[in-house]
This record gives sequence, structure tokens and C-alpha cells, in this order.
Amino acid sequence: MPTALVAFVAAADGRAAIVGDDLQLVGPLDRMAPRAAELEASGDVRWVWWSAGHDAAALVRAGLPVGRCWDVAEAHRLLAGGWEATPQVAWAAAYRLDRSGLPAATRGDLFDFDAVASSAAPGGTAHTAVGTAASVVRADGYLDPDAGTVDWRPDDETLAAWGRAALACAIAQEAALAEVGSRSVAAAHSESAAAFLCVELTRDGLPVDRATAERMIAEAAGPRPENDADARRIRTERDLQVLAHTPGRESTDLRNPLQVKELLASVGVVVPNTRKWVLEPFRDTHAVVGALLEWRKAERIATTYGYPWLDAHVGADDRLRGGWTACDGAAGRMTAQNGLHNLPTALRPAVAAHPGHVFVRADLGQIEPRVLAAVSGDEAFAAATRADDLYAPVATALGVDRPVAKIAVLAAMYGQRSGAAGEALKDLERTYPVAMGYLDAAYAAGLRRQPLRTFGGRLIRLDAVLADVPADGTAAYDAARGRFARNAVIQGSAAELFKAWAATVRATTRDLGAQIVLCLHDELLVHVPEENAVETMARLEQALTDSARRWTGSTQVRFVADASVIHRWSEAKD
Repeated sequence: MPTALVAFVAAADGRAAIVGDDLQLVGPLDRMAPRAAELEASGDVRWVWWSAGHDAAALVRAGLPVGRCWDVAEAHRLLAGGWEATPQVAWAAAYRLDRSGLPAATRGDLFDFDAVASSAAPGGTAHTAVGTAASVVRADGYLDPDAGTVDWRPDDETLAAWGRAALACAIAQEAALAEVGSRSVAAAHSESAAAFLCVELTRDGLPVDRATAERMIAEAAGPRPENDADARRIRTERDLQVLAHTPGRESTDLRNPLQVKELLASVGVVVPNTRKWVLEPFRDTHAVVGALLEWRKAERIATTYGYPWLDAHVGADDRLRGGWTACDGAAGRMTAQNGLHNLPTALRPAVAAHPGHVFVRADLGQIEPRVLAAVSGDEAFAAATRADDLYAPVATALGVDRPVAKIAVLAAMYGQRSGAAGEALKDLERTYPVAMGYLDAAYAAGLRRQPLRTFGGRLIRLDAVLADVPADGTAAYDAARGRFARNAVIQGSAAELFKAWAATVRATTRDLGAQIVLCLHDELLVHVPEENAVETMARLEQALTDSARRWTGSTQVRFVADASVIHRWSEAKD
């Protein structure tokens, strides 16, 4: 980390503290944000906060484009795995304090006894590291359990001490991550940048063409209901489009899986469940199956992405907003609320650039096998990544058709060994033993419930995956855990590369007026003035080259992005 570390921490009462070497400022957020902007302009600052979603929100609202930061919560999730990352938990992990000894927050009743003290903990470890942050540190070395909560009302000196504690925790985390591996500190930097980007995404929203959204909802779910009775009428009419194919069974509740199974059985379609992939092969068997599948699409839009959703989550500025998080608590993928991560394909035409703007859309091509080549260090497999289509040289090496080679590679990462993939997998193991050995080692760790780390050092705890199983199902669940493990190390590493790429795109296209508005698994959607679209696309591709080189530490593995300029999300290739 650079020496110019500066903490920015916020209290629930609308004050903030800026703390660094020979620097201590405390005051209302609206006065601290301009001071933060002055420091950011100096160009030699890495901001530290307990959590971007809480502490940095005021800077995002003020439009401050933070360049470098350290997010204690995200660094903790990387270091310790899982989701829980309160300041108290992150502090305990950074200072290797027993998690079971974490003190509980006060209840505010007669039986609470204040355990907070400013004296040093036995041995002085935490107190020495924090220096004058001791006012938020207990005598036993743990953080005050009330610090940072919504009911906490610190005085100015205590809030400044809270900032110094954040700085001390970040320094301890950096040391701990350096012990994990040389890439882990860099991963903490990009994870922190992604967390700040998440606050910006929450603020900015995804551009939506409201008129198109209304029209598409109407086509799928019917016109906007005038009242509850009208909504029931529209719902009944939607149901009858299915039930008309089965005279005499009009009373069937299509939202009841058991009744739907009985309905299907009455026309000779006997299925174990009513999932889409189970019903799809029977589409031509009876007209009710196709009608039911189409009804489900309309029902999903009507109930989840209908008019109430549009009214609640698309603002007056025609932006769809929802909360974003930089880590899902498992493999580390970004997540979002309110449909931003699972908007039905049928509604994608409604995601449209605003006047004078376009989208630059890009997704990482064949990302998981390319990541496998990088994290495993398999030189032969890395050579295959230099082709635009990785599966073509793999197919040649295996002596099979490209579709078979693709199935084999994907099956290796997802643990499938039966069917067409089985034979090709044997050749894959002989041709690329290092890559396959890497996956096998992850699988074996899964069987043992042994923790793993991704390429960037994120801890994946396998003792909690499928942990509570019946005695007679242990072997099957162990195998499932092994399959989870072999994929998690790839998905988690791919998520790290994606966030490093997104952070680089954000930093290198800001001067063009570009704004990342969606991060979907391996896909970026950037909203940009139309005249800057071509340059944005070029920088986006260069950002991938640069971030992949930094992430892998070499140029042996080639990563590719399929980029295009579009006006509506639906114009992008699948």
C-alpha cells in the first residue's frame, strides 16, 4: 500500500472524519466531502474505510471519482471468506483474535455493563497497532461492539479514533494478505475498487426506455390494471389461454405444481416435476405444454417485473436502480437487486441508451477455460488461449470435433464425467495434465471439506457447503461438494479478473464521459456519449489486456472481449 493512507469514516448522525498522518478533520459530511476532493486531487491518496456502502456513500453522492481505496469489509471477505464483515469481525480476523470472544453490542438496559476501556490489551498488541485509536478498543483488544452501529453517537475525538482504527486494520489486513500470496494484496485493491463502483452503480442506475418497458409488460401480462378486481380479471384471462387446451379442467390452479402435474398427466404427459427443462421436450406432445411454458414467461413478468416493479424501481429520470454488492459471499461474484441481474430477456429491448448516448457492451469470451489456463499454469492449455476460439486448437489436440472439445472442457470444470464428455475427458487429462490436475486437486479438497483459495486469495470454506446431510447420503454429498469446489476456484478467479477489468475500465474511460451501468457476470455495459463510443471500446479492450497482465503476472494466457456499440441491450449477441 502507498504511504499516503487516509481514512474516511462516517457516523450515523451525518458527521465524518478524515484521518491520516498529521491529519485529523471531523465535521458534517457536506463539509468533509470537499476536503476529501482536495486530497484526492493531490493524486497520492489511497482511501481507507470500513465499508464503501456506508462510509463512502457521501463521496459518491458528491460525485468524487475516487481513484484508489482499501475497503476493510471486502479485504476481510477475501481473507476470511464468507459474507459477514462488520468492523468488529474484520478487526478480530486481522489481529487474529478468537472469533468466539467477540463482545455483543449493548442492549441499553440495566444489565448492560460497559466493557470498553482505553487501556491497552494484555500484551499491548492491538493497542500498539492502533495508537490513539484506543478509545474504540476494549481492554481485551476487541473493538467496541457499539462502534459504527446506527445508534452509536461518538464525539469528535472518538470518531477520529474510529478512522485511525480503520487505518490500523487495513495495515494488518495487508500484512495478512501478503502472507497468503503475492497476488492477494492486489486483489484487495481491485475488490475495494469494485465495492466503490457498486456504490456508484446504485446511485446511477441502468437507463430504461419507460414507454418500451410499458409496452412489453402489456404484451406479456396484459394492460395496466385499473384496480384489484381488474387485476384478477386479467390474471384469469391469462390462465384461460392455457386451460383452454384442457376442457373440463378450468379450475386448475396453474400456480400449484401438484395441480399442474395432474393437468399434464390428464393429457398423457407424465413428468416428475414441472421445471422448464423437464417440460421442454414435451412441447410438441400436446398444445398445453407449449401454452404453459409461454404462460410462465408472462406470469414472471406480471408478478415480478410488471407494473409495480416498474413504478417502484425505475425513477423519474428513467433509470432502474437497485442495491449492488461486490461479493456474493461464496465465490465472489458481484450481485444486484431489483432485477438488475436477472431481468428477463424479453424485457431487454427496454434497456436503452438515453438521447445522445450509446452503450458499449462487452463480455469476456470463453472466460472460464482461459482462467483455468492461467490459474493452473498449464503451458499447453495456455497456448490454446492464443486463438480467438480456444476450443478449436483443443479439438485439434484431442482429435475430436469442436463441439465435443467444448463439452469436454466445460465438463471438466463442472465435474461431469458421463455421456459424450466421458471419453473426451480422458484425452483431455492426457493432453493437459496440469490443468486437469489443478481441478482434480480442488475436487479432492472438496471431498475432505478442506478450505481452498482462489487465484487472488479468496478463501472458500467448504466445511459449510452441503454440511448437514443424511447419513445414507454422505458419499453423494461429498461428490457434490467436490464438484462445487472444482468450479468455485475457477468461477471465483474469473470474478476477480472481471472486477479488476471493470475497475480499470472505470478509471480509464472517465474522461470520455463513460459510465459503467451494468456488471453482469462476465458482461459490462457502459453508457457513453455517442461521439466517444469508438474510443471507449478501444480503451475497454486495452483495459482487459492491462488488467489481465497485472492479474496473471504474465502474458502467456490471452483474454478476449466481444465488444460492440449498441443502442438497446437486446441488440447484443447472445
